[in-house]
Parts: sequence; structure tokens; C-alpha cells
Amino acid sequence: MTARTPAERRQQANALPPVPDADADAIAAFLDMIWAENGLAKPSLDSYRRDLEGFARWRNGRAGGLAAADRAALFDYLAWRTREGYSPRSNARLLSALRAFYAHRLRRGERADDPTALLDPPRLPRSLPKALAETEIDALLAAPDTATPLGLRDRAMLELMYAAGLRVSELVTLPATAVNLRQGVLRVTGKGSKDRLVPLGEESQHWLETYLAQARAVLAGKRSTPFLFVGAGADPPTRQQFWGLVKRYAALAGIDPVRISPHGLRHSFATHLLNRGADLRALQMLLGHSSLSTTQIYTLVAREHLKQLHGRHHPRA
Repeated sequence: MTARTPAERRQQANALPPVPDADADAIAAFLDMIWAENGLAKPSLDSYRRDLEGFARWRNGRAGGLAAADRAALFDYLAWRTREGYSPRSNARLLSALRAFYAHRLRRGERADDPTALLDPPRLPRSLPKALAETEIDALLAAPDTATPLGLRDRAMLELMYAAGLRVSELVTLPATAVNLRQGVLRVTGKGSKDRLVPLGEESQHWLETYLAQARAVLAGKRSTPFLFVGAGADPPTRQQFWGLVKRYAALAGIDPVRISPHGLRHSFATHLLNRGADLRALQMLLGHSSLSTTQIYTLVAREHLKQLHGRHHPRA
């Protein structure tokens, strides 16, 4: 069977029956529980909901639907998704949602077994973060027209994202109170509602001060807003809007937009720090990673950089 394109998969998913009421109630109860216990952010909850509802719609209430599915049903669904062209990473995310859902039902005594217990996660290819060269970062940061209020805002956003290694969701939701210009630090609320303090650096602090003095009030108009970065009408830019402006400024800077994403600025922040000798534990704190193993992927990037230097400059490389 020929694998479908993402658009074809979405069209097929939209053609599936609606989620049965019993499964919808079970999913809602599970999401309420993990929100209360783990404080998961809305994007994570939405991801769990999509994956669980997708399986529930595919099951369409057969043999007790989602709540009563056995291991064979999960095998069948994963095999179907593989044939349809879903990526190993997408299937691994689905399996993570299913594990959490059935563990929840097991703890509540609503099941006597866990159908995911013997399911192995798909083997994921190890992909290295894509970082821009420092010269490319310089060109990207210089691309906005700082003679305009929006250009000043965009320059400040790009500078801050690169200087502090922020996630795009953290950047666009920053409150104005998160910035302490006197001390030169930023308080960031990351995943799991965990706070971290990140130094601003001279360049990002300069552009933040300029944006706050010359552009924020102009963009907000007469409306009051708690957000640091605002557009016309005082609303903060969305993640999708920031994605679009990163692509636009990449093109202006002579960088192939395909090679860059907002998260690429975070990767570049981490890679450039490591290349200049930063400590891995310090990098973990700056990125807001709960586990050092998540941060260690960047050591592979630094190692690749060293190999390239060796290959270019060693006489016997």
C-alpha cells in the first residue's frame, strides 16, 4: 500500500466517525487528571487529546472502544498507521499517550491489565539539532527594519530568543514583569510551570530597552496588556506568526528558509555555547531541561563541529 501524504492522512482522519461518547468521557477524565497532577501545558494536553481521539475514532466503539482495547487492537492500529505513512516519531508520541491513559485506568481500578505493557516503542533515528553558523545568526538578527515599531519588536524578539535559548511558546507568552533590566536577567516559566532565571546579555538587553522605550506603547495603543511583546491592538504574536517572521527574515538575510525554524534559534544558542566551552550542567539550567540526558544531544553537535575542524585543518585528516 502506498503511503499517504500528510494532507491525505488529515483528510482520511476527518472522514472517520466522531469519538464515541463513552470514549470522550474517558479521555476528558484522563486529561483532567494529568493536568491536575502534572501541570502539563496546553500544547501537551492537546497532543494527548488528538492521539487518543484518533485511536478512539478508528476503533469506533468496537469491543468496548478505546477504554477496553487490548494489545492486539493496539498492534493493529500501529500497523495501520505505519502503512499509512505516519513517522516513527509520531507513533512513539501516540504510544506515550496510550501508556499514560491505560496506566491511569489501571490505577483507578477501571482495568485489570495494561495493554501497552509489552509494546516496544518505534526505533527513532537520532537526529542532531540544526544550528545556524554564527555569521548566519548575525545576518538574521540584523534583518528587521528597526526604524519601524514592528521592526524594533522583531529585532528584540529575535535577540532575546537567541540570547536566552527560549522556546517559542515561552517567548510569545512572556509577561512584561519577567524582565529585570537593572539586574540583566529574565524569569522564564517553562514546561511543567517551572521557573528559571536566564541572563540577558548586553545586545539583547540593549534591544529590549530600545523596544520598551520606543515601540511597545506605540504598538499597544491605549490598550493595557501584560505581555512583553505585542502587535497592533496589544495582542501578543502567536507561535505561527513568529514562525512566519523568522522565515521572512531568513530570506532577507540570504538564508534558505527551509533550513531554519524558531526552535533552530534555541538549538543555535545551545550549540554555540558548547562550541565556546560552556559547561553541560549550566546549559541544562539555561535551557530548562529537567534531565541532563536531554541536553547531552548537543554534545554530539559539538563533536561534529570538532570533526569538521579536524578534517579541514589537520594535515593528515
